[in-house]
Amino acid sequence: MADDALVQELGNLRRELTTIRQLVTQVVGYIRDAESEVPEKMRRFTNYMHDIHDVSYMYEEKGHQPPEWLKREFERCDDRYRQLLKELNMEGGMFAKVRSEMAKDEENRYDHKRLITSQGLHRKEDGSETAQS
Repeated sequence: MADDALVQELGNLRRELTTIRQLVTQVVGYIRDAESEVPEKMRRFTNYMHDIHDVSYMYEEKGHQPPEWLKREFERCDDRYRQLLKELNMEGGMFAKVRSEMAKDEENRYDHKRLITSQGLHRKEDGSETAQS
């Protein structure tokens, strides 16, 4: 009788593990699909940068200037955001891959082909990014 209960319990565990494995596989698929456009690292960073921006507005709404430490953190975020964008737009980077795929669409409102090069993007003196020549 105890053996039957053990077999029953092992069968229940097997079914439960199978269900868990299927659900985890499904969730990982969703994550990979979401990250095919914007990496999680970039999404989280831009959320943090947005939060810093909101905090500065919170001070201004109360009639105060944002403190210097907050301004310095926003400066750091500004530079880091530029660095992350540069990395993602370099040849082989995720944004470069997405842009290349987008360039195939003839109905685009904007010209994505102009930013596609074998060497990625570079910054002009006015601060805008353009394809290297």
